Amino acid sequence: MSQSAAEHPQGGLHLGSNPDTVLWGWLPNRDTPTVLTVDDGGVVTVDTVSHEGILEDQGRDPVAWFGRFGVAADGVLADARQIAASDLAHDFDDGPHVVTGPIRVPAAQPGDVLKVEVLGLAIRVPYGVISNRHGLGCLAGEFPEGTVRHPDASAADPERYGSVSLFTAVEVTGGVSYGVLPYGSAGRVARFPLAPFLGVMGVAPDTREPVPSVPPGDHGGNIDVNLLNVGSTLYLPVQVAGAGFHVGDPHYAQGDGEVALTALEAPLTATLRLSVLKGAEIRRVVGIIDRPFVETDTHWVPIGLDADLNEAMRKATRAAVTFLETALGMGRAEAMAYLSAAADFEISQVVDAVKGVHCCIRKADFG
Repeated sequence: MSQSAAEHPQGGLHLGSNPDTVLWGWLPNRDTPTVLTVDDGGVVTVDTVSHEGILEDQGRDPVAWFGRFGVAADGVLADARQIAASDLAHDFDDGPHVVTGPIRVPAAQPGDVLKVEVLGLAIRVPYGVISNRHGLGCLAGEFPEGTVRHPDASAADPERYGSVSLFTAVEVTGGVSYGVLPYGSAGRVARFPLAPFLGVMGVAPDTREPVPSVPPGDHGGNIDVNLLNVGSTLYLPVQVAGAGFHVGDPHYAQGDGEVALTALEAPLTATLRLSVLKGAEIRRVVGIIDRPFVETDTHWVPIGLDADLNEAMRKATRAAVTFLETALGMGRAEAMAYLSAAADFEISQVVDAVKGVHCCIRKADFG
């Protein structure tokens, strides 16, 4: 257990984000030192930190950057300030994400599946940021409009990155939380409901090579599936002993596609239960899987990931057929027919180098 881990008042363990417990722009690999150990079936609460407000194109100074929008210094999270001011190595062209972990689950071994139940997601601040950066996003080369990125841009001169980062306040109306995005010149705003989730949840890949935080993969990581709200479950095939579980990239809301580059990025306190599935139990619960798989109260959600969106679609379809065959006992021809008639294939994101498609299979359709 690291010095920033302790018993949580509501039960389980608590893990804070600080320079000793996070990676910035990278994911754990098999050799990354553990920051916390959680037993099989244990609950952990993690205070996650958003990269928005601390990146180089925002001056790596969240107090100054958020202060431009009326946020007082004490309204900026202490852990965000600490990470931004630390000597953690980070380059703007590395991945942006602040990744907390790895967490070791001793029972987890290669060939097992780590079951991650999302028990709670609490908003940590009443604001977030949506960003569009040069060379990135669905319309890279077209957006941002009206700016350029200068080759000598740095944290000391952040405006020269030419990024467009829009501060978005959070307001609560009738017990519902909304993001409030100003537009135009007459005080107009667009309001959209919040649906918090963690964009990054994964296990450590079995490699000694550095693992960038941006592209998702069979290890999970930056899958950006916006269905991973409270009450959902993520299943991750374990690649290394102890799993090396990690989290990051908290969102308050995200549309399918995440076309600008980021969603409404902002910090969350996440409460998660980590359990290990072994042997026949894996097949009974999720069938045969070799990549992340999501379950909600109403849907099973196989995932396809590939740099080519068409291939990501094909992989999601194959994963869905395999699930219906190996978990539910449906013939492959019938599975393909069912998917064509009744399942929805949604684009998770198209901005993380490896694109994502997830298939939504209604549980109610199966007796």
